[in-house]
Amino acid sequence: MDQQRSASNAFARQPEKALLFSGHMIDRPDRPLPRFPAAKAAAAASRIAETLAGLDAGPQDIAFAQGAAGGDLLFAEACLARGVDLRLLLPLPENDFIATSILPCCDGESWRARYLTVRDRLGEPPGILRPTTGNPYAACNQRLLERALAWGIERLHLICLWDGEDGDGDGGTADMVDAVRRRGGRIDWIDTRQL
Repeated sequence: MDQQRSASNAFARQPEKALLFSGHMIDRPDRPLPRFPAAKAAAAASRIAETLAGLDAGPQDIAFAQGAAGGDLLFAEACLARGVDLRLLLPLPENDFIATSILPCCDGESWRARYLTVRDRLGEPPGILRPTTGNPYAACNQRLLERALAWGIERLHLICLWDGEDGDGDGGTADMVDAVRRRGGRIDWIDTRQL
């Protein structure tokens, strides 16, 4: 109930949908096996936009994501274009997050500019996860899921940009998909292998 009250204070009314995103980062130039190559970013952006349009996402909804180069930022841009109330939560302080989750990707400087544009358009600044032990990305995904679930499982809708494989470590898209499935949440899967 406290989570619901806290969520209600941040969003003046009940959202129709609590949209949650998890997806792959754009591959780093040295990634041995491609997962989400930069050449697929435009196709992914189109599929994310189509998915949001199919859900009739708009100002009546709330959305949650991190902000990494790739899927997170493509989702963020698409949400902002539709007027969705977007909330970002970073697993690390912003400068550290940019250094680890944006700049190392292909065309990292361009992704940083996109992140800053998204950040500057938000209704509130990105949240920063408080220091935790263990994997901060896994902890951040857990917190994002909790925030979306605060509105009720019936409103939760996960959109994922995923290759269907286990991740490179804890806290990846596979873990988020599994957590939402276990709770009976709805999932729209955009398969990076089919872009």
